[in-house]
Amino acid sequence: MKAGVKKKYASVVKPFCDKTAAFFLIILCLPIFLFFMLLLLILNRGDVFFQQRRAGKDQKIFSILKFKTMHNHEVSKVGILLRRLSLDELPQLVNVLRGEMSLVGPRPLLVEYLEYYTKEEKGRHTVLPGITGLAQVNGRNKSDWKNRMENDLVYVDKISFLLDCKILMMTVLQLFKVRQADFSNQSHGTFIDYANKR
Repeated sequence: MKAGVKKKYASVVKPFCDKTAAFFLIILCLPIFLFFMLLLLILNRGDVFFQQRRAGKDQKIFSILKFKTMHNHEVSKVGILLRRLSLDELPQLVNVLRGEMSLVGPRPLLVEYLEYYTKEEKGRHTVLPGITGLAQVNGRNKSDWKNRMENDLVYVDKISFLLDCKILMMTVLQLFKVRQADFSNQSHGTFIDYANKR
């Protein structure tokens, strides 16, 4: 894809498609939203959502939304279910409607990671962060930080409508492989740990 066409897709076409899709997905998933909101409202004594500051496009800071999966510093039983099915990410459709995120893109990481990026890694912030991305369909949480960064930069370089469609299709297929979303064996540490060892 030529640079001009790629830029127009990323800045105009993609955001329009994202917001349109997010609007209809929220309507489609409304029963799921309401069910888990009510369940978490009861189990977490009113705490339904988890918000955290993340770095988005052009390193702009925003608050990412997730269903609250932890209670008293432990993952709750319903939280384990939400994480394994990736349903804890559903509220991020609101972030997409706000224009803070895309359906597909590099995952938004913690603000404190910004100062540890190499010049090349900062390129991941030239596009909107995504609910899912190339790194997520190529190993998900089992992949190490080096591979995640490489996949993010490949996505930025090759961003296109067809690539987004491919990633979304692969994401849907992975939703049926709940074992891949098991966070109990995640042992790669934080990005800071990885950066300090380079």
